[in-house]
Amino acid sequence: MSESLTAEIFVALDILVLERLDIGKFKLIGNIPKWVRRFCRKNLQSGMEIIVPQEDFPFIENFLIDAEEYWLENARKPLKSGIWSDLDIAGNEFHFEASALFADDKKILLIEMMSDSYTEKQNLIQRARENKLNYTNVIKEKQKKEVLIHCIIHDVAGQLSGINCCFALLELENLTEKGKERLEIGRKQTFQQEMLIREILNAFSTEVESLESFTNKFDKAPDILASAHSVIELLTPTFVLNKMQLQLAEDIDTSLNWQVVGDKSRLERIFANLIENAYRHSPSESTVTVNLVSQEGYITASVEDEGSGVPEEIADTLFQKFTQGNKQSGKSGLGLYFCKITVERWGGEIGFTPREGGGSKFWFRLLKADAE
Repeated sequence: MSESLTAEIFVALDILVLERLDIGKFKLIGNIPKWVRRFCRKNLQSGMEIIVPQEDFPFIENFLIDAEEYWLENARKPLKSGIWSDLDIAGNEFHFEASALFADDKKILLIEMMSDSYTEKQNLIQRARENKLNYTNVIKEKQKKEVLIHCIIHDVAGQLSGINCCFALLELENLTEKGKERLEIGRKQTFQQEMLIREILNAFSTEVESLESFTNKFDKAPDILASAHSVIELLTPTFVLNKMQLQLAEDIDTSLNWQVVGDKSRLERIFANLIENAYRHSPSESTVTVNLVSQEGYITASVEDEGSGVPEEIADTLFQKFTQGNKQSGKSGLGLYFCKITVERWGGEIGFTPREGGGSKFWFRLLKADAE
């Protein structure tokens, strides 16, 4: 390939090519990319020997320290600076990456302006982060609504049942006619209150049905292994983006029956909450492992992380409403509470234990579906 063609290719790629002559002294190779004029007031031309304009690219000064060591060691694999941003003369921001390498035993420094596709990629990542934040806010609000509905069902309705029992006992007493009249008024009022609660619940019928309904019928029961697979597949990109690993334990026997008492969508929500909880407390380069163990009459699922573990001050209240650790700014503290009320509603158990070697192991146990 001719030198002129090579020079044209570098210009087309917006890459400035310099040959190192001495420490801090370089020779311009080939044509000069147009973007250089935005940062350098000098009229640079091919073949010109220059001191690298560190005032125009301050970042280069630090990178050249590593580049000089790289050239001294005569390494063959190119050394990259990583992407940085600089402002041009007009105050516009652009992104660059520098590379130090050898070409025909010459010490070469490349300065590349990143293309529009890089900016588009950064904008796409930013939009993805904003969408994730919006999704998190929606989930937070939905969880609050579910907790409110649960409290209405179990607390308010439960108190009314207690009042009705008291009225039934009073009816057996030797009351005066006036007392019987007032008793009847009280019973009518509790009936009206029950109707009001029912109207509120009907307004959120979808949420109530999904929270309260479940099945232990074998033909309709959810497959806990399939649910784990589904959630892992959904959340794996988030882990990969943050240099973490999400995996299913390798020793799970897929030939077994993994159907449990519960509801498929809620079961996947439990896995998602526990895995996201592990994700928030795990460092980069760590692994989160989902495991399933089949035992007589029930199946135990667990999510193990390699994080800092559960702080002692919140261990006793971890599954209560609005409990959150010191690092959970912006979190509602409803995720684990949702897991607790749902698992217990299905007749199961949930808890956590410290993990050997650091981290935590959150687990929940559900009854196997009735095969009869």
